[in-house]
Amino acid sequence: MSKAVFHGTVIAESQETEVVEGNHYFPPASVKQEYLQPSDTHTVCPWKGTASYYNVVVDAAVGKDAAWFYPEAKDAAKRFEGYVAFWGEVSVED
Repeated sequence: MSKAVFHGTVIAESQETEVVEGNHYFPPASVKQEYLQPSDTHTVCPWKGTASYYNVVVDAAVGKDAAWFYPEAKDAAKRFEGYVAFWGEVSVED
């Protein structure tokens, strides 16, 4: 079971993550959306597509752009389209 934790709060938990380039991508249904706030940040990966970001918010703690996903992934990344990955202050535990 993989868990994404931010300031002691479990943000996502799943046995069915996709591990890509060392990052765990969590299925959308396993992510607690109440802790995510849309960000205006976008980045482009040549093989995955354009990523959209979320700020992770727990109480007064904010992890700016600490979560990302590919809403319209390229063909090579379709298997984890919409899945959410984390970095920065969010720790992912196996």
